[in-house]
Amino acid sequence: MFAPRVLARTTPRVALARAPLRLRRPYSSETTKLYGAEDNEFNRERARMNDHAGESGEFWRKLCVFVAIPALALGAGNAYLRWNAHWEHVAHEEHENPRAERPEYPYQNIRTKNFWWGDGDKTAFWNDKVNYHKKDE
Repeated sequence: MFAPRVLARTTPRVALARAPLRLRRPYSSETTKLYGAEDNEFNRERARMNDHAGESGEFWRKLCVFVAIPALALGAGNAYLRWNAHWEHVAHEEHENPRAERPEYPYQNIRTKNFWWGDGDKTAFWNDKVNYHKKDE
């Protein structure tokens, strides 16, 4: 019983010792060359696909860094400038047409019952700079 156990343990080691030596280093930065049985159409096609994937990945990286990020920065700058211009316009409009003179249409600020927070008249998304409500009418 002892001999079969020793034989079972040493068989994988002996098989590794008899394996042919590889001519390339598996983790080096050298270009991959196929030798012997590895040099077949399937492996050559996989190598071509791997090279193509590397080129495609580099293209999309450059596209993101040199096109997408600057486009986002320009869009953000444009939005910031327009936001400031809008609020400047709203400030001038307030002097020309105060809120007391603005009409309140029937579809604005419909209340069937009071809200349970605050004074009961303002919604959860109420903005005092923009929204208005004439309670006395």
